[in-house]
Amino acid sequence: MSSAASDPEKGRVENIGNNGTSKTRASPDVEEYGPNSGDPVSYQRYPSHIANPGPMGLFSFASTTFILSLYNVGTRGISHSNVVVGMAIFAGGLTQFIAGMWEFPRGNVFGATAFASYGSFWMSYATIFIPASGIMAAYSDPQELNNAIGIFLIAWFMITVFFLLAVIRRNVAFTVLLSALSIALLLLAIAEWSGMALVQKTGGIFGIMTGLIAFYIGVSELLGAEPRAVARLPQGLLHT
Repeated sequence: MSSAASDPEKGRVENIGNNGTSKTRASPDVEEYGPNSGDPVSYQRYPSHIANPGPMGLFSFASTTFILSLYNVGTRGISHSNVVVGMAIFAGGLTQFIAGMWEFPRGNVFGATAFASYGSFWMSYATIFIPASGIMAAYSDPQELNNAIGIFLIAWFMITVFFLLAVIRRNVAFTVLLSALSIALLLLAIAEWSGMALVQKTGGIFGIMTGLIAFYIGVSELLGAEPRAVARLPQGLLHT
């Protein structure tokens, strides 16, 4: 005879024998994370039937970053980035924030924190450029506004470095992604302070790289999720 004690937080089940010894095994309901899991830190998640929101969050982040970075390098002669405001609110902001909320019940702390944080970043960044917010109108000195935006970007550079510390040497793709994003944010902050167009373009180039890497990771996770989704379909549907 033996009894079983479950640890739902860690997703493990402990078998206790008559002699007092115990063996810990993974719960059969817990799915181990693979390379396309969306959680570069944890290797197990809570039992959950919630679909992986990672691709949705990554595509939203990638598309918004990619578009803004193209504007920063002056693609097609564009010097004003106001068109990205809509993307920043609804795609990079709202959609990515929702992806972060869905990561919480899956037990993915890194994904939930990162998606929710960068979703908030994009919504707050977009709010600066909405005339009705009155933020830009509050600065009579353009350089003061640039200095304020530079501090805003430096704060998010620091947050990105903290995220980088959590994944470095654990997940190569996320390490490269966050490294490129850190450099882009740092360069863009310096460009705001110095007014150097070359630095801004260089930051835009790293932003384009960031967007492309995020697209790659999103596609990888999406393709990795498809076989598992098909496996869960009722057998009758597979033959229709």
